[in-house]
Amino acid sequence: MKVTVLYGSPRAKSNSAVLTDHFVSKLGEKGAHVEKFYLNKMNYRGCQGCMGCKTASSEGCVLNDDLKPVLDGMKDTDVLVLSSAVYYGDVTSQMKGFIDRIYSFYVPEFWMKDVKSRLPNGKKLVFVLTQGNDDETLYADIDKRYSPLISTHGFNESHLLRVCGISPGQNILDNDKIVRQADALAELM
Repeated sequence: MKVTVLYGSPRAKSNSAVLTDHFVSKLGEKGAHVEKFYLNKMNYRGCQGCMGCKTASSEGCVLNDDLKPVLDGMKDTDVLVLSSAVYYGDVTSQMKGFIDRIYSFYVPEFWMKDVKSRLPNGKKLVFVLTQGNDDETLYADIDKRYSPLISTHGFNESHLLRVCGISPGQNILDNDKIVRQADALAELM
């Protein structure tokens, strides 16, 4: 099983990163091949709306930046893990830039086609989201907004690990409930 992990937090030791590391370590124990990418350390741009990816000769995004190997590797990814803190009611800008680039997987004139994506079906998506605000009703729509978009690219199964009320400096792994959830989800993969 190939697992691609994208860390959206600009802080390397953030709560979302620590929880994600715990989760993917469990997948690694099961024999998964895990590739990690720290978006804040990469030099890339968001989607330029150039439509170069929708030409007949194109096989994907035409931008040649640090995100290219990530996008190229998505073809054989079995599990995509998107890890982000919640900043200003949404995923971080680093993560949003990546999500926008997923548009490049749509085939030309995808809106008129039965097969809309260049990626094969049967993939799994895991969102790992952490937020400081303890109100679970706030920002509960993040994965519900992005998962349907991402699902059109073969990610037929979507899962969420979400922690509310966690602040920088707290050890997220002290939360037995979320650790058990992460471990159980890893067993499902």
